[in-house]
Amino acid sequence: MLPSALLLRLSNRVFAGDLRGAASLAVEADAIGEATGSNFFAQYGALVVEPFRGQETTTRQAIETVTHDRMLQGEGKVTTATQWAAAVLHNGLGRYEEAYAAAERGCENPQELGLSLQSRVELVEAAVRLGRTAHAAEAARAIEEMAQVSGTAWALGNSAATRALVSEGQAADSLHQEAIEQLDASQARMDSARARLRYGEWLRGEQRRAEARAQLSAAHQMLSEAGAEAFAERARRELQAAGVKMRKRASASPAVLTAKEAEIARLAQSGFTNPEIAARLFLSPHTVEWHLRKVFAKLGISSRKEIGSMRLEGVVTTS
Repeated sequence: MLPSALLLRLSNRVFAGDLRGAASLAVEADAIGEATGSNFFAQYGALVVEPFRGQETTTRQAIETVTHDRMLQGEGKVTTATQWAAAVLHNGLGRYEEAYAAAERGCENPQELGLSLQSRVELVEAAVRLGRTAHAAEAARAIEEMAQVSGTAWALGNSAATRALVSEGQAADSLHQEAIEQLDASQARMDSARARLRYGEWLRGEQRRAEARAQLSAAHQMLSEAGAEAFAERARRELQAAGVKMRKRASASPAVLTAKEAEIARLAQSGFTNPEIAARLFLSPHTVEWHLRKVFAKLGISSRKEIGSMRLEGVVTTS
């Protein structure tokens, strides 16, 4: 039960726009995998988190592992989950042909509901970018039908967002605004940030530059705070195109910790002892101490006291 509950919570944190919290849970999933002799849990966690971060290598690794997991052979949900992940990755990176192809496959098993429907959302975004308006409109209608049955703010928000992309003029404007209102109400911060990005892109296309800058600035801030690097970069490029002078990225290289090192550092910063961290992450106290020594070396510190005053939010993590 623990792995399933952990992965469900991880997905929840992703859609809430908390990729760092999700990454922390992915570390726990990795620890469970080590304890049970399976790396499936860690890779499934990466499958959900890494596409939004725009990390192509780790996303592809997760897709490969989940696709070839013997326990899941023949399961339609494998195709749905992996192709949804690929579609998110490629939409974030602005590679819409690849996003469209992946999203089409992600829609092949509609009985999977959740990620199958989310694949349709990705499909609409990619199809509109490619000028495939008929396919986009068909997918948007399917999403609307499901949303009307569901009636939740999240479903209605995604429906409005996709219908906005296949609409024009005042209808599109109203639907973009409705999407943001509904998604804000649902607390699906990742989707509401992306809705602002799409609205800002549309406004810029309509030559409404001041309004575009407002939406794109909000999207850039939300996506950056969430750690959705590729989508944030898309917003940054749009802001530049809308006439905003963006600050150059800092040239100083931040410390690079593995996901496990970052999680152990956060727990140590929160006051957990080595044995407590070990129990939480299914490790030995000796292993925790070994990881902490590596963390101290990378951060240029020598004690727990020093880590307590550090800002770990800016530290880069790798898988």
